[in-house]
Amino acid sequence: MIDETSLVDFGNAAIIIKDAIVRSRYQAATLVNKELLGLYYAVGRYVSDNSRNSVWGQGAIRRLSESLQRELPGLRGFSEVSIKRMRLFYEGWQPIFVNRPLPMDEITEASGLVIRPLPTNELEVTPSIEAPVDLSLLLRHIGGFVIHGFSAIEFLRVGFTHHSEILAKEKSLNGRLFYIARCAAEFWSVEALKSNLRGDLYNKSGALPNNFLQTLSEPEQARRAIRAFKDEYLLDFINIEDENDPDERLIEHKIMANIKQFILSCGNKFCFIGNQHRVIVDEKEFFIDLLFFNRELHCLVAIELKRGEFKPAHLGQLNFYLSALDEYVRQADEAPSIGIILCKEASRNIVEFAVRDYTKPMGVATYRTRNEMPERWQKALPDFDDMKKLLETYVDEQDEADE
Repeated sequence: MIDETSLVDFGNAAIIIKDAIVRSRYQAATLVNKELLGLYYAVGRYVSDNSRNSVWGQGAIRRLSESLQRELPGLRGFSEVSIKRMRLFYEGWQPIFVNRPLPMDEITEASGLVIRPLPTNELEVTPSIEAPVDLSLLLRHIGGFVIHGFSAIEFLRVGFTHHSEILAKEKSLNGRLFYIARCAAEFWSVEALKSNLRGDLYNKSGALPNNFLQTLSEPEQARRAIRAFKDEYLLDFINIEDENDPDERLIEHKIMANIKQFILSCGNKFCFIGNQHRVIVDEKEFFIDLLFFNRELHCLVAIELKRGEFKPAHLGQLNFYLSALDEYVRQADEAPSIGIILCKEASRNIVEFAVRDYTKPMGVATYRTRNEMPERWQKALPDFDDMKKLLETYVDEQDEADE
């Protein structure tokens, strides 16, 4: 007969085994990803060495991809586009690795190079892709470029598609390391990464004018809050025909229709609670435009939308909302609520003067919509209304065909 102590231990057994399985799968996935990245780096080097110096003619990469498909039927990940991305992966990181002071034996081991003696007693180095490159040895030596929060191990945890997007869209080394670190730490999807790259998160993050350091009692909470918000948000899913229309509800309706994209532009730590969130003070109703909960900050985040230029009076309304949230909505174990004014334009100096004497944590950010983007970017993005009409037409045609 099983006693109560044994039952307790048995109940924990499933949790213990589950944790072991999850850790094992995660480690296995990390090892597989490390091998794949090493393989793609080696293939990229081989293709770069032969395609950049006119050894191969035009269309060689396409023919190479077709040959691989014939030799290995069902092979995935080696299309013409993918092989070019492998070349970009190698060419994007090779200068960084080469410029590090590596011992010769580590260069040989890490890069997969074959070194053989020649009759002249000189050394000739020829590329080989007999085995994946050991990137961990090369990554060990980029410490001189490391930014806060980046670990070389994180490089190997991030998938190749993520690496390709980062290399294609971000040119600075610190920016690339920033996005790699965030992808590894926050498990960004490719869609989330693309949204943050479009919004220029690296340059915009932490630049929000605010009073967090003065109003949040815990310094680490204040620093996390500063990192959590951008000074400008790219709302490329919104296209406003009449810029002179002062109605903030138009922006709110557009955000609600594209709430997933809006959350991606904010960051995956934000959980949406609701729009026009009602709070009651002295039997009177007040409505907050957008209310979120941030899992990292562990607090409510109220966002007030303004179509025009920031005015100091906006903060009075937001300060009132934060007081009401802290009094009637915030849970006992949650941090103080934070408020953000999201407006069309804002003077940094005016904002810094305006937030200085408030006791509630607040900041002011601006936004850009689709029609404010450069024309070449607008043409590259589909119009959401047109896409919706096309989809509706397609569904109708399919219904008619089924009848």
